[in-house]
Amino acid sequence: MWPLSLALPIKLIVTLLLLAASQYHLWSRLSSGSVFAPEFPRGVVIAFNWAFGAILLLAVLQLLLDLGTLATTLVRRESVAVPDGVRYSIGGVAALLSAVAVANAIRVPPIKDVEISIPGLPPEFDGYRLIQLTDLHISKLFPKSWTRAVVDRTNEAGADLIVVTGDFIDGSVAMRRADVAPLADLTARDGVYAIPGNHEYFFDYNAWMRHLTGLGLVMLPNVHHVLRRGEGRLVLAGITDLSAPNVGQPGPDLHAALAGAPAGVPVLLLDHQPRQARKAAAAGVAVQLSGHTHGGMIVGLDRFVAPANKGFVSGRYMVGGMTLYVNNGTALWPGFALRLWRPSELTRITLRRR
Repeated sequence: MWPLSLALPIKLIVTLLLLAASQYHLWSRLSSGSVFAPEFPRGVVIAFNWAFGAILLLAVLQLLLDLGTLATTLVRRESVAVPDGVRYSIGGVAALLSAVAVANAIRVPPIKDVEISIPGLPPEFDGYRLIQLTDLHISKLFPKSWTRAVVDRTNEAGADLIVVTGDFIDGSVAMRRADVAPLADLTARDGVYAIPGNHEYFFDYNAWMRHLTGLGLVMLPNVHHVLRRGEGRLVLAGITDLSAPNVGQPGPDLHAALAGAPAGVPVLLLDHQPRQARKAAAAGVAVQLSGHTHGGMIVGLDRFVAPANKGFVSGRYMVGGMTLYVNNGTALWPGFALRLWRPSELTRITLRRR
């Protein structure tokens, strides 16, 4: 702000507004007691995300402008002044990109079709279709109307099975009871199965597991279920999240999840975070479905997300003989609701015999 040729009072007012927007997560904590659950009206949450995103994008553009100015100064060996018009332009670009990013983040995603081939898949399961939902983050930003639209689109996709790979909510059961209610209407021939994500552990894990079970979802915390089609069988296993031990809950245990599973039957594993994929592959899992990363949210930012997730951020990976699919997320955390070139997904997966 300082180099702009504006009156000092205007500079101070705009600076205070920028500082207020930059403290979005502080205001969120004050609104609900948790940085993960901003309890403002949806329009205010959208506005905060737009302003916060614009500040971050402007910071990146400003650094690029500074580097360009420095390089020009070194080449010319004289001081170079940046016109106000250039600074206003990068501010406008940042604001526009942030608006597009928020719009991409809060949409109800279209169906994305993915095919996964599995060695030894019983012929009865060739063409078997499942919908993967993940990172719904039902909240003030993704309220009941959004949840209803996602449920309707999921049901219309006509899958044999629906799975949810964690991070259902941001908020307590009392906060989100009405917003999650449409999940009770999810329906598929072989049912709706799910696992917890890390955010369920932030808001009374046991209460949420009881409530989600009451909505008709079959939770798979370190357990499995055998799907049957005639003589064919497929093991659907789920594990808890890596963050579980932090709140005194059982951590992910693939051995326990597969205990008693029929030998020689392909295993489809639900694991919220993708970073344990190599362990799953070593255990003979055929397919792992994960989320958690939100696809990195913004191209470039995904490179910073990758190390914490063992390099697995978005899309399909072959890990040994196992296929890992990392879903970009049906939604994402309302504290950073921005997407640029990393679209949200409502993913319909078709299994094929290899």
